Amino acid sequence: MLEYRVETDHQGQRLDKFLRKKLENVPTSHLFKMIRTKKVRVNGKRCQPDQLLVEGDVIAIRGVAEKLLAARPEGAVVRPPTPPPPLDVLYEDEWMMAVNKPSGMAVHPGSGIPDGTLVDAVRAYLGPKAVRNDFPASPAHRLDRDTSGVILVAKRRPAMVRFTEVFTAGTAKKRYLVLVKGRMAQEHGVVDLPLSEHQQTAASKAARGVKMQDAVTRWRALGRGEECTFMECTIETGRTHQIRRHLAAIGHPVLGDRRYGDFPFNREAKARWGLKRLFLHAERIEVPHPEDGRKMTFTTALSADLQSVLERAGIRLP
Repeated sequence: MLEYRVETDHQGQRLDKFLRKKLENVPTSHLFKMIRTKKVRVNGKRCQPDQLLVEGDVIAIRGVAEKLLAARPEGAVVRPPTPPPPLDVLYEDEWMMAVNKPSGMAVHPGSGIPDGTLVDAVRAYLGPKAVRNDFPASPAHRLDRDTSGVILVAKRRPAMVRFTEVFTAGTAKKRYLVLVKGRMAQEHGVVDLPLSEHQQTAASKAARGVKMQDAVTRWRALGRGEECTFMECTIETGRTHQIRRHLAAIGHPVLGDRRYGDFPFNREAKARWGLKRLFLHAERIEVPHPEDGRKMTFTTALSADLQSVLERAGIRLP
């Protein structure tokens, strides 16, 4: 077994990033599997890859230390990494960045996604400045792989700590643009529907039942076609896939959603309107600056392909 105690320099770092640095020869997919199967524990408890570490935390890793720390076997085939994708930078200073993430780009490496992520793009863009005081520049929150739009990056550890406080408290203001199946009868509304915890294990469900979490999504119609509605959504909570799950639950799934959507209608939207992706875009975010608290607002417009879908779907905007 391996055991590490988190020092001051690593406070605020994500668990998966900490492990990748300590166990650099263990494949990323295997590290995620170890976390998922409880072979990694923090302070004796189950943990999550995106868990932020605190000074004094004790990380225990089950396994043979020699194997975990061993160099890559001689002659092992190493797949060349995917070249970092280009980065669309909306704003940058010494503390933070705001970038426009395209649809199809994962934010972090994970099972089956070893590279080509937003993390890779950010660190390639920053080059030698990607790491400061042993803190690697990192996204401060998440967007689904198929969702496009604004995402914030912390360039310094204090910025990550501050952003974590903001997102945990729910004080960040985020606006999403979305196209859903069907014509919404009302101009605006609220979906107040608890959602099951997304990463709860089967064993936990069997022992304790399904854990439900409060979730609130507000929406406002921006334009309507004969078969769909274009609208904005704001969320009061940040549950996994919240907008997609909520809109599917009220009978208006997001177009292009391959998990919660209407699959036959998605095929029609692709054939008739050219929609090849999830129509969900993080258009705007407002947060206090991590250095002095001044209000910072970042926006990014719909991509040309999504604007074309609106036109072909007959969406009439005011």
